Parts: sequence; C-alpha cells; structure tokens
Amino acid sequence: MGETYEERGSRFDGAIVWTRQLPGGPARPVLPDGCMDLLWTGGRLLVAGPDTHAYVTPAAAGGLFTGIRFAPGTAPALLGVPADELRDRRVELSDLWPDAQVRVLAERVAEAADPAAALEDLVLRRAAGAAPPDPLIRSVVRQLAQGRSVAATAGSAGLGPRQLHRRSLAAFGYGPKTLARILRLQRALALVQAGRPYAEAALVAGCADQAHLAREMRELAGTTLSAYCEAPANSETAQPSGSSTTA
Repeated sequence: MGETYEERGSRFDGAIVWTRQLPGGPARPVLPDGCMDLLWTGGRLLVAGPDTHAYVTPAAAGGLFTGIRFAPGTAPALLGVPADELRDRRVELSDLWPDAQVRVLAERVAEAADPAAALEDLVLRRAAGAAPPDPLIRSVVRQLAQGRSVAATAGSAGLGPRQLHRRSLAAFGYGPKTLARILRLQRALALVQAGRPYAEAALVAGCADQAHLAREMRELAGTTLSAYCEAPANSETAQPSGSSTTA
C-alpha cells in the first residue's frame, strides 16, 4: 500500500486535522509553511516547530501519523512556548508540559476509536484555558500572505521594524521577511499544482521572475521546482507541502 494523506478543517479556528500513512522508505519532503503541528504517532505526542527548510522524514520511518496543523502564529499561546524555541525542531510534548499530564493525554488518544478526533478534543480543552490568538499577529499573517511588503505590514500594524521582528520571532519562529518568503513559496506551489506555468505562477505569487522562484525553491526546499512537482509522491492521495511528520 502506498502513502496516503487526508485532511479536514478543525473545530479549532484556522487549524487543519490531518492523517498521513507512510509505508516506510523515502518520503516526499515537507516544505516550510509557517505552521506548527501537534502530532500523534507510535503512542507519542510530539510538537513540530516552524521549519525554515524542508523536513525529510527518516527513510526507515513508517506508520500512521495524525496531527493538527495550526495556522501561523496561533500555536505558541496554546502550547505555552515561544515559536522560536521550537524552530526546526521536533520535540516530545512532555518537554513542554508536565510528564504526568502528557501521559494522561496520551492514554486518552491511544484508547480513542478516532485518534484524530481525540487529538482535536485535547486542543479544544487546552484552548479553553489559554489566551486567544493575537489579532495583530493574525493581521500580519493575512497581509504577508496577500503579498504585502514587510514595511507596509509593519506600518499598518503600528509597529516599528524591530518591534515587528521581535513579535514575529515569538509568534512564527522567525522574522517577518522569512515568513513572507515561505508564504510566497506556498502561493507559487499552489498555483503550479493548479496548472499554472512556472513563470506565470512566479509572477502572480510575487516573485520577480521564474529564476527568483527557482532560487527560493532551492534555498527553502532544497530541490528544484520541477523535481518537487514531478517526483513520484508514492501516494494514493499526495499530501500538501504543509503537513508535518516526525520519526
């Protein structure tokens, strides 16, 4: 059986609930998307921090992965840790929360008929006692996702460049320029996967030209656009570039 991926919208605002079945062996890389994930796999609860480059699941890793992918900037308040402390990392949830609490939560997910639904319930219970997402951060994400410049975004938020950078580190794991690059790459990939020619996708997404998009793809994804889009996904339902897994 090949690799499969399914997702649906979550009851937690802006999040996606997903499952990914890996048969073992090489897997398609997961590209940075500005998001963080809470994961359930192999009886463990883990957190995937924000990536600055493609993450490749170890070749030997296989099995079922279930996760909740949080919209950029929304996970730190829920998890109780600044995003930059988890940048390019996969950590046990027990590294962030008390061991006893995590053991109880893991048992609930393990015993559930639907681990994805149990994971979602866990998040909703946690969110009930956590601070709500910062509306300013949501505005920053929305503007950068639309292709607005970092300077214009900072101005509309009433922040200076240094203030925006500091707030971004805690919310996204990196500065606004890096987030803008990642979101632009995701826009371009979505356009290419929808059938747009590479050059057209590059311009519509906000790149200067196709060569600019090619450089961003190499730096952020570690591969070429053609290689990523044309490589066999080894899947019945190929996962989008924004899902996260860990060994």
